[in-house]
Amino acid sequence: AKDLLDLCARTRPLLECEPRVVFLQSPCYVFGDLHGNLEDLHFFSDNVWRLGMSLTAGNFLFLGDYVDRGMSGLEVVAYLMVMKISMPNKVHLLRGNHETRDVNGWEEHYGIRSFISQCQRFGPEIGYRVWEETNQVFDRLPLAAVIDQEIFCVHGGIPRSVSTNRSQIEDILSVPAVAGINPPYEHERDGQQQVASDCIWSDPASEEQEKNGVDPESGFGESLRGGGAICFGNRAVTNFLSQHGFSYILRAHEAHADGVAISKGARVFTVFSTSKDHNQGCQAMAGCILVDFEKMQVINRSPAYRNQYIHRRDSISLTGMDPADIDTRARLGLVTDLPVECQYQEEESDDGLAGHEEEWEEDDDDYEDDLENEMDEDDEGTVGRYVLDTRRSSSVDPTTTVSSPESSMRYGVNTKRGAGGNGMAALSPLKESFKEGEEEDDETSTVDAGEGDIENWEGGGENGSLLGCGTWRRMRASAEGDNSVEALS
Repeated sequence: AKDLLDLCARTRPLLECEPRVVFLQSPCYVFGDLHGNLEDLHFFSDNVWRLGMSLTAGNFLFLGDYVDRGMSGLEVVAYLMVMKISMPNKVHLLRGNHETRDVNGWEEHYGIRSFISQCQRFGPEIGYRVWEETNQVFDRLPLAAVIDQEIFCVHGGIPRSVSTNRSQIEDILSVPAVAGINPPYEHERDGQQQVASDCIWSDPASEEQEKNGVDPESGFGESLRGGGAICFGNRAVTNFLSQHGFSYILRAHEAHADGVAISKGARVFTVFSTSKDHNQGCQAMAGCILVDFEKMQVINRSPAYRNQYIHRRDSISLTGMDPADIDTRARLGLVTDLPVECQYQEEESDDGLAGHEEEWEEDDDDYEDDLENEMDEDDEGTVGRYVLDTRRSSSVDPTTTVSSPESSMRYGVNTKRGAGGNGMAALSPLKESFKEGEEEDDETSTVDAGEGDIENWEGGGENGSLLGCGTWRRMRASAEGDNSVEALS
């Protein structure tokens, strides 16, 4: 617990100094929801930054939703905070809707899979403090990123404009560096709260919503997610991209079995980086996107893939070890199968260990006292300056939302398993063409992704295909919104 609090204290000032929209250059790896899935995070570390992030070229951008649903939310957050502290200009963390107190504190809904429940492993008081301190870090996370002045990255989607004389990017930049969102702080204005909430909650409109569920002028409507969340249609996407000179939107927030999906005339990419806990079936994949200059490359995890490296504690033999050391390790839970002779020695030396038990209890008490003193000091410091406004309602009510609406993805990424039984899935390059002047109508777009377009990338070794990627050439949109994605061989 003390280590986590120390990480939070060191991460807060780094994030508070960053703008609400961070501007990056490619190459950049973009990751979607992780949701406490340490296994899929290990997959990416074993294959994407195999030599470590510091020795891997490019930036790393995570789009939010690090906690809840999965059982390793604390571990995922701790790992990402360590990476951020170690490489503040290389690792960038955005905020998702689960990085708010209303959601990650909803124990009644998520049960033991809620982030607040997982913090209780440290006890009620210290566990609550870990949860609150981590949320203080979440309050400082940026809301969006822009890669190469061309690709807008966000957790949910584009926000509604709240000012007639400012762009939507300027609206996001105006959000305070410390924002609670759900619930808000007292210093957050309603317009700022709406912009931030739209960034972390909104979804692309479905085909049915495009017909009668979005405003024809603004392109926004009510999301199928419910609870006050909004959706953005083709008109909103076209207006946003043309206003800022962008070509694509990369976002997360919606579960997809293929790991990556496209919609809105191949201008909106949804990336999902966890394959578990979202009812996508046993064949679900976790994906990420590499933005590499003129290319966008998809990397995902095949259901058949198994981590090449075993992540476990090292074991040592008890032979020749001092009995006192064995007893100490046994009481700490580090010895799983205590030899018979050691058990006999332990029974004989119960009286001698009584004093050690008292010493350990005293050490625990001293540790808790030190932790409480640090908490009091934090309360008197910068953290205590901000007060949550419990009287104001949140822009989105999580208790009335659904986890993911019916898929609004017009096209998924077609996949075909690689040759090996333990590899990453090879993706089908999708090629889309759009008739000029008809980008608003999904019916005018065609997909040419038949069997002939599916290729398997076979890696060396007995594991079969180790890396499968669908690659798209980045083509800048014109002012009229005409756009296309071309497959690269």
